[in-house]
This record gives sequence, C-alpha cells and structure tokens, in this order.
Amino acid sequence: MQEPPNLPTIEVRDLGKTYNVPERESGLRASVGSLFRRQTKEVVAVDGISFDVTQGEVVGFLGPNGAGKTTTLKMLSGLLYPTRGEATVLGHVPWQRDKAYLRWITLVMGQRNQLLWDIPVADSFELNRAIYRLPIDEFRQTRDELSALLDLEPLLTKPVRNLSLGERMKCELAGALLHRPRVLFLDEPTLGLDVTAQRRIRGFIAKYAARYDATVLLTSHYMADVEALAERVIVIHHGALLFDGALGALVERFSPHKTVIVDLERAGDGFERYGEVVAVDGLQVTLRVPKTEAAAVTARLLAELPVVDLSVSDPPIDEVIDTVFSSGEEPIAEAVAEPEPEVAPVPQPVPA
Repeated sequence: MQEPPNLPTIEVRDLGKTYNVPERESGLRASVGSLFRRQTKEVVAVDGISFDVTQGEVVGFLGPNGAGKTTTLKMLSGLLYPTRGEATVLGHVPWQRDKAYLRWITLVMGQRNQLLWDIPVADSFELNRAIYRLPIDEFRQTRDELSALLDLEPLLTKPVRNLSLGERMKCELAGALLHRPRVLFLDEPTLGLDVTAQRRIRGFIAKYAARYDATVLLTSHYMADVEALAERVIVIHHGALLFDGALGALVERFSPHKTVIVDLERAGDGFERYGEVVAVDGLQVTLRVPKTEAAAVTARLLAELPVVDLSVSDPPIDEVIDTVFSSGEEPIAEAVAEPEPEVAPVPQPVPA
C-alpha cells in the first residue's frame, strides 16, 4: 500500500456542529399539532473548537456526557458534516470520504459491533481484507501480529455471538486495524470491560501506536486509560474547548490542593488543624491541603505527631476532571446524539 502523505496528521479549525432538534409538549393535542407545525430548537453540540495533533501522538479527548466528544470524532472520521469550520486529517477533508483517506483511518466505538455476528471471527477478518483489497501476504502478517498481541488464536474459529464482551472487543480492535491505519479514533474502547480486559486493551493500543507510529485520539470515562496512554489531553465542555495541554498541567491548573496521607504509630485526633480531613481509616489519615501550604503542613505533621509514614501527591486525575466539569453549567445535548438527517452519506469504504 502507498504511504500516506507527509502532512500534519490532524488539523481542526473552528469546527462546530449544531443540531435542529424537534420539540413539542406532551399530550394528544400537541402530538396532532406537531404534524402540521413542527417546532425545533437549535442545540450546539460542538462550538468552534480548534486543535492540532502531530504524527505519533496519543491524545486523550475528555469531556462529560453530551460535551461533544463523539460528535467530533464522527466529523473527523467522515460520518458527519460540520455546521461550520474546517478540518484535515492526513491532508484530507474527512467528510469528503476519499478512498485514499479511508484506508488510513479507523473509528472504534465501545460496544458497537463491526464484525458480523453469526460467522467466525476469522471470516469477518477475511471480509475486511476484501473490502480494503489487502494483499494476502500483508494481510496474514498483520493478522498474525495482532493475534499475537491480543492472544486471539483460540477465538478466531468462534462465531462473534459466542464471544464474551472482552473477547469481542479484542476482536473488534484487531478487525479495525487489519489495514494498518495511521490514525485511530477510539471512542470508549474499554467501555464495560473488566479490569483485566481494560489493561490488556490499553497495552495493545500502546504497542500498536509505537509499532506503526500511529496517531490516536482517545475518549474514555476510565481515567486509567488516559493516564496509561496519553501525555496530552484536550478537554471540552458544553462543546467548547476548555483545556489543551499536558496531563500534568491539567492537574496543576485545576487542582489547587495536595493529598497528604499520614500513617500514625498510635491513634489521635484534632487533625482538622492541619487541613481538610478526607478520611480516617484506623491509623491512616488522609488530608487535603492547599498546595502553597503543603510543605509547612508536612513539617508540622512530622514534628507534632507520631508519624510512621507520610506521602504527598496530586489528587487522582478523575477527581481533577470532576472539578473541571463541575465548575460550569450542566452539559447539554445528551438527547441529540445522532439525528439521522444530519449524517453524511456513507459509501462502502473500498479503497481503490
């Protein structure tokens, strides 16, 4: 297959998406009236966001439900037309759905089936080979590499409907990567999986990105996914860009506190004088203190209490994200996920 052009991987400028959502009051009269006079309201799902992603970057794309994450990924993968703005991925305009573009990207959505339900996994892989017109030797090499990374060998002969959720998600990922895409749009790839399966999927994504120098835009509500894979995060809220930078900088900007965990030799009380008491578990006390006072509080604890062990850390990233999201109004547009009239025509992704 021909190499993709040497251009910036993802460029997004003032990208926006607005839905016209039907609305009416309840009751028979309103229902009949809506047949003749349909009322709609505009709901902004994505509100003019801009960012760049370079080749080989793995970027966490974060936001609460209804923030516009999935809508953005669908625009960048060519499934939705934007209302305004522009974007290029590998030099292509996504919603033009050029065949040369489709061969270099993939979109994986958690718990959305791409493999055929009633045939063995290996046969679904063969179908993908035919769709992308992959040379047989290249296909077998990639299939074997993905099977080894994900331990798929015992699953290839089973119908997809007989697989557990974790097994199916591994097969879905492998099937989506058989054509060796250089840009991965991953929307909740570990959704609903147990801890072991999540860890396996995360490790696989990291290895694939490193092996093929792939660019990954990842959405997830599991902060472990983001911490394990992404050094940079983009946060959107109400469809607008709220933060774009290093994961550590997000903590620095939105969390003015440190977490101090103290293990004591014997029980005590009066810990409120050192900071906010988060938890007391036997002889272990967890405090939240302002960053500017952390050093002084630590010194006082060591001097005044029978301390066996003490640790100071930033708060968990999921706590920081909750702080970011709770700082504004409630998210909107949860009810307007995928209106059919707005979806771009979807031709078969058969590369020339």
